[in-house]
Amino acid sequence: MIRYCTKCLLPDTKPDLSFDERGVCNACLNFEKRPQVDWDKRKKELFEILARYKSQDGSNWDCIVPVSGGKDSHFQTIKMLELGMNPLCVTGTTCDLSEIGRRNIENLKSLGVDYIEVTSNRVVRRKLNRIGLTQVGDISWPEHVTIFTVPVRLAVQLNVPLIIWGENSQNEYGGPASATENNTLDRRWLEEFGGLLGLRVSDLVGIDGIEKRHLIPFQYPTDDELRRVGVTGLFLGYYLPWDGYSNALLAQGFGLNTWHTTVEGSVVNYENLDNHQTGIHDYFKFLKFGFGRATDIASMHIRRGRISREEGLALVKKHDGKFPWTYLGKPLDKILEPLDMTVDEFIRICDRFTNKKLFLTDARGNLIKDKYGNLTKINYENL
Repeated sequence: MIRYCTKCLLPDTKPDLSFDERGVCNACLNFEKRPQVDWDKRKKELFEILARYKSQDGSNWDCIVPVSGGKDSHFQTIKMLELGMNPLCVTGTTCDLSEIGRRNIENLKSLGVDYIEVTSNRVVRRKLNRIGLTQVGDISWPEHVTIFTVPVRLAVQLNVPLIIWGENSQNEYGGPASATENNTLDRRWLEEFGGLLGLRVSDLVGIDGIEKRHLIPFQYPTDDELRRVGVTGLFLGYYLPWDGYSNALLAQGFGLNTWHTTVEGSVVNYENLDNHQTGIHDYFKFLKFGFGRATDIASMHIRRGRISREEGLALVKKHDGKFPWTYLGKPLDKILEPLDMTVDEFIRICDRFTNKKLFLTDARGNLIKDKYGNLTKINYENL
């Protein structure tokens, strides 16, 4: 039986989510604490940190901002420019970059920043997409690694110690109490919350012809290298009250492109616009834990009072967990083509990773699907 937060829509099947005696989840409890935070004090702390790291003679960049081109990386970049910093924006190229994703990267570059994009070996990347999907149920595994490793590697190589990350996802989406107030992103945070799912980079050597030399972009720098440069990764969301929707409005004002309709599996049109594989990633989250992107976003808007819980539930029932026949308009068979995978093989992998305790099955234990391949989740009535 799935238990749901009494304030938002998050279920207890979400890893690291907990509830208090009222049935309120820790993501909502984190948000309830925001009025108690002395944001002026934290902003002052941020100013002091930035002043310490600012290049006094202009001979190097002041900080690195990891960016995808989306709403949050626009926000991070805009804020650093507003605060007088000279940032170097760094992108680890996504797995299956969309046309709108490329336009948004170009728009971010036009804000007036230096920019480096690191594209890992596409042959190796396709192998890692397939390995991630078949072994841990995450087609985006290599992207989730390079999001964190590429900017840190460049920080070491270019001797730019300060990295400005966005939100602490453990605070925004719910996680262990010891992690929610963290203001830094380090190796320990990456290993615990960075999406590795137990698949270590070192485990990949020898699989499908992959050699150690193919995995350089996926390797986190050594502790000695980090200490030598003094790399510090800060969550901007610790110092400024984070809100994805406000970030999107600001980013749109600075030229961010949004999708022409609600993104598949979501309830908004302004996020996750860069990678055609994201629909598959979000669908596997639904198969494993019984909730997807629509639940996450609706819950964040419920916490902020923009919609009621009932309105959020209606949106979730309409959009969450639909079989990903397309994403950003690209058909599933074309998304799977680089992985040398058919739709039928993909469906078999989906069924293997589906938690049958969360979905309706027939008398033989087979998953019940509608004519579009959609599953039926159990006990929505508990919401």
